[in-house]
Amino acid sequence: MSKNRLLIGNPALMRQTNARIILMLLKKLGHSSRADIARETGMSAPTVANVISDLNDLGLIEWIGEGTSSGGRRPDNLRFKADYGYLAGVDVTVDSFRVLLTDLNGTLLEEQYEPLAKEARSPSAVIELLRVSLRELMQRRGLPWKKLLGMTVGVAGITNTRDGIVISVSSSDTWRDVPLLEMLKKQFSCALFVENDTNLAAIGEHFRGIAQAEESFIFVTVGAGVGAGIFINGRIVHGSSWSAGEIGYLRIPNISSMQPALYEFGRLEQVLGAPGILRSWNAVSNKAGVSAKIRKASSVLDLAREGNSVAQRIVHQRARLLKDVVLNLSLTLNPSLFVFGGDLGAHPALFEPTVEMLRKSEVAVARVLPSSLGNSAVVWGAIAVAMKDAEQNLYRY
Repeated sequence: MSKNRLLIGNPALMRQTNARIILMLLKKLGHSSRADIARETGMSAPTVANVISDLNDLGLIEWIGEGTSSGGRRPDNLRFKADYGYLAGVDVTVDSFRVLLTDLNGTLLEEQYEPLAKEARSPSAVIELLRVSLRELMQRRGLPWKKLLGMTVGVAGITNTRDGIVISVSSSDTWRDVPLLEMLKKQFSCALFVENDTNLAAIGEHFRGIAQAEESFIFVTVGAGVGAGIFINGRIVHGSSWSAGEIGYLRIPNISSMQPALYEFGRLEQVLGAPGILRSWNAVSNKAGVSAKIRKASSVLDLAREGNSVAQRIVHQRARLLKDVVLNLSLTLNPSLFVFGGDLGAHPALFEPTVEMLRKSEVAVARVLPSSLGNSAVVWGAIAVAMKDAEQNLYRY
């Protein structure tokens, strides 16, 4: 915590700034005395006392008893009251959504997965189901609805985060130019944010996953679709038209014959993603006389892992393609780390041969690691976004 603070403006602004500094210090330390706060922040004892009094009146801190004495009277310790409010992170896919509920420290309280029936996959239907699901989660914990202070919703499509508009979801005709933020505001009164799911996965890995120590890395997801969350110099890169990281539209030499179309799967996505792997398996296995019935692309990778030669050839082709994508991104952006996620991207059958091929390159090769958060990376990124906003605005509530 820096003791060099530049406070500009009127006394109210200075008090607000000091309050945020003290709240963040308490979140970092867990608990502290007023004397420790003054020492850590460089604030005067009267300033600390006044701010602590304000925070106590607002219910943002709580006293937890006497600390250890260094010779005089034992100090009273206090801590940030993490149950002052709650945060929700949501990951919406074409056929399901996942909800995470935490306190203001990011402590996990509830996590729930909800499959979506075919007739309940429109934006309005998903929002209604989300409202019901989240209310049930909070009621299960005995938490007042008004204590939900922030929620971030991640969607698997090109997303204008400034205006909260989902521009395009390749796998759904009903998710085009959807004013999702405005629709959410009709059902929720908390702070609301909308973001691309892969960007949130990258934020999640930086928040509490394998990329916590990294300031420039790229999260690559391979599952039903293919995408990248580009995290450079401590923040997500969105691009001028919100399509930075949409690597599923990358051109493939000798395969991509048409220009990419906004409302369709990109050519790379068609080949590298789950549907493409299944198509290859069905075509090649029939010719090879293999009769195994497979419904999931991850099962093809499982077979490759077990030594099935047909599956190994299919996966090896994808590993070469993924290797080229990583090398191109590495040469363009030169990050320190690539994190592979998604049902297929982090699967050892695809991950290991891709990494082995990358080791043979002599230029611009970063470390490559599998996601440590798995299917929860998106919702943890969503919590991180909501938490950052809460930290900036708690003193106003």
